[in-house]
Amino acid sequence: MLSAVKVTHLGHACLLVETGARLLVDPGTLSGFEAVRDLDAVLVTHQHPDHVDVARLGALLAANPGARLVVDADTATALGARLPEHTVARPGDRLQLGGARVDVLGGLHAPVYGDVPGCTNAAYLVDGGAFLHPGDSFLVPAADVDVLAVAVDGPWLKLAEAVDYVRAVRPRVAVPMHEAETTDPGKYFGMLAAFGPDGVVRRLTAGEATPL
Repeated sequence: MLSAVKVTHLGHACLLVETGARLLVDPGTLSGFEAVRDLDAVLVTHQHPDHVDVARLGALLAANPGARLVVDADTATALGARLPEHTVARPGDRLQLGGARVDVLGGLHAPVYGDVPGCTNAAYLVDGGAFLHPGDSFLVPAADVDVLAVAVDGPWLKLAEAVDYVRAVRPRVAVPMHEAETTDPGKYFGMLAAFGPDGVVRRLTAGEATPL
């Protein structure tokens, strides 16, 4: 049986996910996460600043001394000594974070253009499929997904790909994210809902914990 999930959208790709644990994913430069407390883990999907704000990461971890920092391989390499104590997540890893089980999936960031190589990207699957944060990727896991976070804007995607992604994963609920660099996020959220499966897309109120 999948865990009950509560999700708070803290801007762009940053989501607070509550199942058997409190997990904060992708605290980046376009997100407001300073007030979050009692975390079991902070997870970073990849090294881009909109997914990890190194300047504010130390303060976040100091305010959450029980939180474990989990990052992908390229983030660990790129930031080196600037990263606090951390765990490097690689595809195939299974992590126990507080009361949650997190499987590390994926491998690479979605292509930005042609065959230009991308950085590593760790997708995080919580409690066997209760929640999936794919980072900047269109990873379709083997497991069924109950709640999916799906990007709607960025230099690596077009909205049709986001719609196709929701249709491929077939979650019960799809939560739009990765919207902070567009001037009209409501349009993108609305189009995802209009073109996606009926009743699946649910826009979250920023900063509000929502049971899903």
